[in-house]
Amino acid sequence: MRTQIQVMLDLQNTMNSKVHPEWRGQNFEWYRAIWIECAELMDHYGWKWWKKQTPDIEQVMLEVIDIWHFGLSMLLVNDASAETIERELTSALRIAPPTSFHKAVEVFAGNTLTTQQFSIETFAGLLQTTDMSFDSLYIGYIGKNVLNLFRQDHGYKEGTYQKLWGGQEDNEHLVDIVQSIDSSSVDFKEVLYKELFHRYQSLCV
Repeated sequence: MRTQIQVMLDLQNTMNSKVHPEWRGQNFEWYRAIWIECAELMDHYGWKWWKKQTPDIEQVMLEVIDIWHFGLSMLLVNDASAETIERELTSALRIAPPTSFHKAVEVFAGNTLTTQQFSIETFAGLLQTTDMSFDSLYIGYIGKNVLNLFRQDHGYKEGTYQKLWGGQEDNEHLVDIVQSIDSSSVDFKEVLYKELFHRYQSLCV
């Protein structure tokens, strides 16, 4: 786990540096990005008692992974080591989770808004109530990190990137591609990037 956490920390630093070379000193409101992602997470799961809703588990997991991106950024700003993160996450996953997914999201979002920090302990509740293993988080993170880099390479920051490909969001294409290739291969990131490029070219350009 520690090695995988270090890989994710390194990738997050690379991604953030692509957005702004001096990102650590910009005082970005990572906590705000997190609680807004929590609202999107809740929408994908469903919370409206007055209408029929079916949880979109794939999108729910992607939102949890997005939250992890912002959480890693906050941990990097605070100079947290892979060893410390591993210890805290391992310990948190041994604690009984909240009674429901909705409660887990509210506990996590509430802690984020109150402290303006990233709580590994309450984040673990999201993993537990969505039945996400650490390995699922890791593979999902690698996939979304590649998509984020792809977005930046194709005009996301400039506003020229197209998020809808053939009527579907790029996140949905990401899920489809990840399921079709070997995520355990050493060139997983490179193959994924190429597949994203081919789809983007064929559907958007």
